[in-house]
Amino acid sequence: MPDRPFVLLSAAMSVDGCIDDTSSQRLVLSDAADLDRVDAERAGVDAVLVGATTIRRDDPRLLLRSVPRQEARVAAGRPPHPIKVALTGGGDLDPTARFFTTGSGLRLVYAPSAAVGLAAERVGSLATVVDAGERVDPAWLLADLHARGVARLMIEGGTSVHALFLTAGLVDEIQLLVAPFFVGEAAAPRFGGTGAFPHNAGHRMRLAEARVLGDQVLLRYLLGESDG
Repeated sequence: MPDRPFVLLSAAMSVDGCIDDTSSQRLVLSDAADLDRVDAERAGVDAVLVGATTIRRDDPRLLLRSVPRQEARVAAGRPPHPIKVALTGGGDLDPTARFFTTGSGLRLVYAPSAAVGLAAERVGSLATVVDAGERVDPAWLLADLHARGVARLMIEGGTSVHALFLTAGLVDEIQLLVAPFFVGEAAAPRFGGTGAFPHNAGHRMRLAEARVLGDQVLLRYLLGESDG
């Protein structure tokens, strides 16, 4: 048995690789069809992870939209929604964010030791705050989630979180939606950020699927020996 969950990284980007722009408003890259596809993927995982920046900027609920999918999970003996997981570096989280106020399932917040106190002060009544040590080690985080019964994890953003797990070579599958436009801003956040990925350098990923969704394209890549 593996000692960590299968890790699915999901992202949407423009043709020039941006996952957002530099404006104060969230850049919507997906259409209704892709949002339904993402909902179906969420229905198949045990937990969904995002970073604190994504919570601040996008205010996601991270709940299943489809009632039939919720009912199917319950019928299979699972909670109606995946566990919500947040990763914060500083602990300054907004307790009114929808991550914390919607749904009744388990919420986990991983923070470095120096930020645990503030995180607990801000959202300790709404989530379980986990001390992740001096510096968050993604391998340790995955092992901890595995010990909590998470066999399949979906990572939804943002750039620094993508880079953290990619750099560590801990991603098994990437689902990348390409939207048909350019952002055209040098400072806009890009998929994978600007970091190096030593564990994946020189290794071609295997294209498992290329699917047309209206005027968008979904690319599914498998990394390493993973078969999903």
